[in-house]
Amino acid sequence: MNIMLFHSTFGPRPAVREAADRLRAAGHEVWTPDLFEGHTFDDVEKARDFKDGIGKDELLRRAVLAAAPYSERGLVYAGFSLGAAIAQTLALGDDKARGLLLLHGTSDIAESAHVDELPVQLHVAEPDPFETDDWLSSWYLQMGRTGADVEVYRYAGAGHLYTDPGLPDYDEEAAEATWRVALGFLESL
Repeated sequence: MNIMLFHSTFGPRPAVREAADRLRAAGHEVWTPDLFEGHTFDDVEKARDFKDGIGKDELLRRAVLAAAPYSERGLVYAGFSLGAAIAQTLALGDDKARGLLLLHGTSDIAESAHVDELPVQLHVAEPDPFETDDWLSSWYLQMGRTGADVEVYRYAGAGHLYTDPGLPDYDEEAAEATWRVALGFLESL
């Protein structure tokens, strides 16, 4: 599978490279575009300020430019938190998308979005301050209306970015469970 993997608001941290290596070891081709031009963060406020300084439109422009050379191959879009939101936006706009793997995040869905049975898998903490129960229920219904085939996995007690070993939210048990399920999902595509 060809996978476009987008980083979180913390930037292209080592956990992103480790995730890409894990996916490559399972036989996938993976690209990890750097939307932050090398900037990484450990502090959420500094990370948000930097992201906001770039702006949503510019981040999407950078993501589209990164994915464009590979989109004809039929990409699986994937991402962490902010990167998941970006991946979702690109997948819903790419009629050649093969799948969507969301780790720790979702995004708004345009009323006009439509996909034909796009396989979607979401992994998120429970509770998650950025992905509340009400939001996720609404997102799930809206995503289903697009025609997507959606699976949601919740991890009780895990922090928001629980797959990043370099952040305080890291939860080894939840992270390993996520990767087992995600690798099975990718294998099924």
